Amino acid sequence: MDFWPEFLASSWGREFVAGGFGGVAGIISGYPLDTLRIRQQHSNTGSAFGILRRIVAAEGPSALYRGMGAPLASVTFQNAMAFQIYAVLSRAFDSSVGTKDPPSYKGVALGGVGTGALQSLMLTPVELVKIRLQLQVRNYAKPHQEDGHKGPLSIAKSIFKTQGLRGMYQGFTITMLRDAPSHGVYFWTYDFFQAVGRVENFGEVRGRAGVISIYPLDGLWIQQQHLNPASACGILLCIRATKGPSARAMGAP
Repeated sequence: MDFWPEFLASSWGREFVAGGFGGVAGIISGYPLDTLRIRQQHSNTGSAFGILRRIVAAEGPSALYRGMGAPLASVTFQNAMAFQIYAVLSRAFDSSVGTKDPPSYKGVALGGVGTGALQSLMLTPVELVKIRLQLQVRNYAKPHQEDGHKGPLSIAKSIFKTQGLRGMYQGFTITMLRDAPSHGVYFWTYDFFQAVGRVENFGEVRGRAGVISIYPLDGLWIQQQHLNPASACGILLCIRATKGPSARAMGAP
């Protein structure tokens, strides 16, 4: 009976609950835009508004939320773990800082990089399932002809059956290369603006800094995770297969 009051009174409990509510709200509000970004980066054709019209007309409005179950199921644990890992690593990478002092900029940056790298272990399977569902095109007018996967569990079972556990980590390398530096930039920018007292705009700045730092890799990451193992390209081959830097930056906010 005393578990929840004690859990919520601890820093881990507060971060777990806050991260869960914040993550769920962020996913629900931003998921349609994420689907448009994924479709645009994958096809390299058309504007976001053109893709939106085609999706709604051909597949229905619900297609904008296809695959949302996978990130919703993991976001609470993922966010809580990310901040706990960062809290440990930001001090572990700079032992010269006292336990009562705030982490140094070096510790913040390296801690963010380490957090992004470790988080990729949990994020890769979730994003793989999500992207496969987002790129699955269904006929809204003729639902009886659909032969695609119905949800995240269907996708996951199919991957396990045909590729095993290794298949769930397709694209892991590029996911780590994408998330490690972006988390370093994200946490360092946050810490810097907080230290100088310019907190009114630091949320927007850190978000944009993180996005800009990873966007070219983001396009390659989508290409890798959508392909099956027989046709999946390595990182260098995926770079050659794209149509230059402008193609990899399509869908950038």
